Order: sequence, then C-alpha cells, then structure tokens
Amino acid sequence: MTTPPLAQVPARSAAELTQRWADLLDPPVFAARSLWLSWLHEDGTTLPVVMPVDDVPRAPDLPTLRGLVHLHEAVTEHSAGIAHLAMALYRPGHTVVTADDDEWAEGLQAVLDDAIEGSWSLHLAAGGRVVPVREPPTWRWPLG
Repeated sequence: MTTPPLAQVPARSAAELTQRWADLLDPPVFAARSLWLSWLHEDGTTLPVVMPVDDVPRAPDLPTLRGLVHLHEAVTEHSAGIAHLAMALYRPGHTVVTADDDEWAEGLQAVLDDAIEGSWSLHLAAGGRVVPVREPPTWRWPLG
C-alpha cells in the first residue's frame, strides 16, 4: 500500500490542521524563532510547499506583517483555489501561549482580516508540542 504525500491528504478540521503542523516538523523543538506558512485549498489539501520565515522578532512589527501579506498575495496569485493561510510560530521554550504569542495573533489579525481573501490560523510549536493560538474561523473546512 502506498501512502499519498502529506499535501494530498486533506486536513478538514481544526484538530486535523493542528496534527498536520505536528507531523510536518517532528519534533517541534526549535532554538530560534520562525514563522512557517502553508496554504490550503478548499478541499483541505495543501500546496506542496511549506515556507519558513526565519528569525522573526519576538513581537511582530508592521514591516514583517505587511511582508507576510505580500508573500500571501504572491503565492495565491499563482495558485487557484486557496481558501486558508495556515501559520505556525516556532520558538524555543514551553508550549504555553505567552503575551508575545498573543501579540503575533493580534498583529496578524490587524493586517490579515481585511487584506486577504479566505481565512487564516496561527499555531504555536514549542517544547515538543503544537497548540492553536488562533484556530480557523470554522471547525470544519468545506468539502471541495
């Protein structure tokens, strides 16, 4: 029996998306801060690329946030059917959502909610675990 590539296996719920992040980079223990981006189609499958943005600041700054919007626009311009931007903040330390992590969620919300089509989510990967910081707005993706 052949296992399909992970990008072809749909993640259709918030829990499945959290598990996807855990599967992508196992174990989720990191020495530096980075933000990883993945794009999901309407059917829950992903683009076959996961993009890291290394050395992100402890708290987001406006140029970084705007850069993420531009990056998302560039990817979606060439990829039809993108419905969701999934992000995971990888950092050293424990898997406890900190004030800095909340600042990332708030900063992303401030720029992404009006700037992109579709939905977005943010997970935290630290201390060997992955937890949602901001889950997708619906608990289940539409079946494409």
